[in-house]
Amino acid sequence: MAEQAKEYSLTWEVTDEMTAKRIGSAGSKILSTPNMVALMEAASLELAKEYLEEGQTTVGAEITCRHLAPTPVGMKVTAVTKLRSIERRKMWFDIEVFDEKGKCGEGSHLRIMVNSRAMAEKGAAKSEK
Repeated sequence: MAEQAKEYSLTWEVTDEMTAKRIGSAGSKILSTPNMVALMEAASLELAKEYLEEGQTTVGAEITCRHLAPTPVGMKVTAVTKLRSIERRKMWFDIEVFDEKGKCGEGSHLRIMVNSRAMAEKGAAKSEK
């Protein structure tokens, strides 16, 4: 069995739909913090998949981030996530975000390993009236 990756990188190109202006902020055509967080979470989810057994998924439970510099529309932005530790069902990640000019964000993220079917059933039960 191959060794599981401890790091994963995911790159997006910043579009108009990902700007601060789009979410009602006074910001201009730059990557919004919620979209940077989404990139951080998406990268961590991809890395988490390497550690799951069949029938498992992960859910995001906590994220902290610092948005350090603006990234304009059209520029590529990359989240580099590293698995710090696994404690029972908890997976802790440390993440750095870079655009084409340098580091623009950093943070940490907690994902919880859960049974896919049980999670779907809990969600469905909440939507019943």
